[in-house]
Amino acid sequence: MMAYTFEEIARAIDHAILSPTATDADVEKACLMAREFGVAAVIVKPCCLPLAVSLLKGSRVAPGTTVGFPHGGNATAVKLREAELALDEGANELDMICNIGKALSEQWGYVAEDIRAVFDLVRERGKILKVIFENCYLAEKHKRELCRICSELGVDFAKTSTGMGTGGATESDVKLMRELLPPRVRIKAAGGIRTLDQLLRFRFLGADRVGTSNTRVILEECRTRIQARR
Repeated sequence: MMAYTFEEIARAIDHAILSPTATDADVEKACLMAREFGVAAVIVKPCCLPLAVSLLKGSRVAPGTTVGFPHGGNATAVKLREAELALDEGANELDMICNIGKALSEQWGYVAEDIRAVFDLVRERGKILKVIFENCYLAEKHKRELCRICSELGVDFAKTSTGMGTGGATESDVKLMRELLPPRVRIKAAGGIRTLDQLLRFRFLGADRVGTSNTRVILEECRTRIQARR
């Protein structure tokens, strides 16, 4: 097993709290936990963003939310307004899903302009955009084309999955994405990652961040292992 510090593992985690039933109390609990452990970001539903921004203020944890979630089918103008509102409310990171139907239709000009429009706004504000592919619905040719688009645009992250589809992150997808994307485009693996061993495996394969809702369990296991090797 690779050597790691607790902080390195914590800073590789985006804690997700995107369940449709998540309450304000759940968001508060998640943000306090994220501050305690020092994770990279907390990704909440758009309606919960102002609460998360308030709770994370003064910490290293970035408040984040979603755009076009979970299917990517919103018109580009709607995604732009979502992104603008989120940035105005204090989001540091946005997880935007590509238009899955347009990708499957191979309307690559539409897909690229949809991503470009939001990325231009996010870049202008000096914040971070993660583009979600939702790989469980895509053939390899679609994944390759999305990697090409993200490479040409130079987005901050390409992300495997929403966690809401029929499948989540896979080793083969992360390997393919790391092979095709330039180093400046980081990778976020998400969907079904619930253990420290899974996180470590995806990190080894090239994922810079991991999205999970099982953060406490993962980091408590991490702390236990580090203590045991001393």
